[in-house]
Amino acid sequence: MVNCKEKNTETHNTVESERTHLPNKMAPALKKGCYRFDEKETTIIFEVTEIGKSVEGNLTYALSGKDKNTGMFKGLLKDDKLIGVYTFESEGAESSREVAFMVKDGRLIEGNGELTDGGTAFKDPDAINYSSKMPLAKTDCSP
Repeated sequence: MVNCKEKNTETHNTVESERTHLPNKMAPALKKGCYRFDEKETTIIFEVTEIGKSVEGNLTYALSGKDKNTGMFKGLLKDDKLIGVYTFESEGAESSREVAFMVKDGRLIEGNGELTDGGTAFKDPDAINYSSKMPLAKTDCSP
């Protein structure tokens, strides 16, 4: 019986050792730095400057045929979803609206969804559709 117990203990220790060396799947997918989409006169740049209790950064939209918007983003990252308020200036006036991104494979994919009557916030954050045709890829922050 002593031999049998020793074998079980050895097996148990091996299993415990393997568990402690498993990769951490909860590592944050979002990193500080710049994410960019640039194609056909449309540019979106999101420079993530702070990741902590909140995520903060500079966000610029220069969409083809529309006025350029430049401002600040402040929001929360929950799992792979980043939702926050984008406060920006356009044509000399300050505005704000809610924006959402999904972090996937090192890219930011902007989400779209039904907005409140004022058009500045999502009615249901769980119903946001993340299928943007303009994914922002991680890049250098140089101009």
